[in-house]
Amino acid sequence: MFLAGVIALIGINKTIQFFFRPAKLKGAVTFLGGIMLVLIGYPVFGMAIEFFGFINLFGDFFPTIVTFLRRLPIIGNILNMPGISDMIDKALGIRELPV
Repeated sequence: MFLAGVIALIGINKTIQFFFRPAKLKGAVTFLGGIMLVLIGYPVFGMAIEFFGFINLFGDFFPTIVTFLRRLPIIGNILNMPGISDMIDKALGIRELPV
């Protein structure tokens, strides 16, 4: 369903270009391999492989997503709490610009 949503959102050609970029090839192979494992009957192992591929494919977008979520009313208040904010910034490698 995720793959179908990406295709519907950005189109077939751009989806193929995104998945088969040389920098994203490892993530694409593991993601699509995980889908195949789920389809042939190994759902738990396939979903673990898909998750690894998903992180490799879309890991660059996580700082952007966190920045967006921090601007939402309720979720933003939670994500901007001192301990949580520091932990998320450290996990994602977000650096604070000097003032």
